Amino acid sequence: MKQNALKELYIDELRDIYNAENQLVKALPKMAKAATSDELRQGFEGHLEQTKGHVQRLEQIFEDLEEKPTGKKCKGMEGLVEEGKEMIEEEDGEALDAGLISAAQRVEHYEIAAYGCVRTYANLLGETEAAELLKQTLQEEKETYQKLIKLAEKINVEANEQEDEEESGSAPKKRKAARA
Repeated sequence: MKQNALKELYIDELRDIYNAENQLVKALPKMAKAATSDELRQGFEGHLEQTKGHVQRLEQIFEDLEEKPTGKKCKGMEGLVEEGKEMIEEEDGEALDAGLISAAQRVEHYEIAAYGCVRTYANLLGETEAAELLKQTLQEEKETYQKLIKLAEKINVEANEQEDEEESGSAPKKRKAARA
């Protein structure tokens, strides 16, 4: 691959992830609001602040490249965000929280893959400052994923226990009200 072609791909991928991060800035408050677990809600709120920092880092990279960050729609993140919305509409209680964690884990996997690729491109292109910023964001995404795993270990058990109680009749069965 020619250097110019790799640089074009690099910029295109940066635009894609920039759009993805901005989609998350809009989606994370909705996920936080929907969470029934205070710990999960706080996790989403913390990730929102972190995501805003990721947007700022990307803007710095674009400024250094003398490129505009806009012009690309991340369809992958759009689909992941849509799945998160479906969880909110279809689940309730601990099952909702388990579903939100599942959706968030998918997002983190997507971001880890994207940041890993663009960091590699930055290194190959000699964009050392950008590579360092992307490495920092990649590390934060991995840490967020690990936090989600720890939350899932607790919340998934609670969701399973809630279902067991509902099936045995010892707890009233909860259903989401239809949304208009």
